[in-house]
Amino acid sequence: MFTALKTHAWAYPALEVVHIVGIALLLGNLVLLESRVFGRGAALPMKDLARLSLTLAVCGFGLAAASGLLMFATQPSELLSNRAFTLKMLLLMLAGCNAAWFHARDSLTRLDGLARLQMLASTMVWLAVVACGRWIAYL
Repeated sequence: MFTALKTHAWAYPALEVVHIVGIALLLGNLVLLESRVFGRGAALPMKDLARLSLTLAVCGFGLAAASGLLMFATQPSELLSNRAFTLKMLLLMLAGCNAAWFHARDSLTRLDGLARLQMLASTMVWLAVVACGRWIAYL
């Protein structure tokens, strides 16, 4: 399977497209939810919007993670020695910890200052993940 990713001219670029679509679903839906947390679209019920946007964000994460693992498998030693890749992985762990903390404290129900800070931090971390992903090719 990994040989096919290396030998077929369209396979790796197609995998990159899947990765980008996953990132778009993830980040787009998190920004939508963050907008609601910060008061935009107040007429939209938070619970319903969160259920929809978080479901799509999780699907996006699944696409990005699966395609990312396949891309990693084609060149693990190169990626493990790449500083941008290492930073990206650390930021992914940070994003996961922040999300776990956000949901563990039921921040969507509270919508307090800490919830807003967590949402803002989440978006900033995910943007840094995207930036590091782009820098992988250049380091």
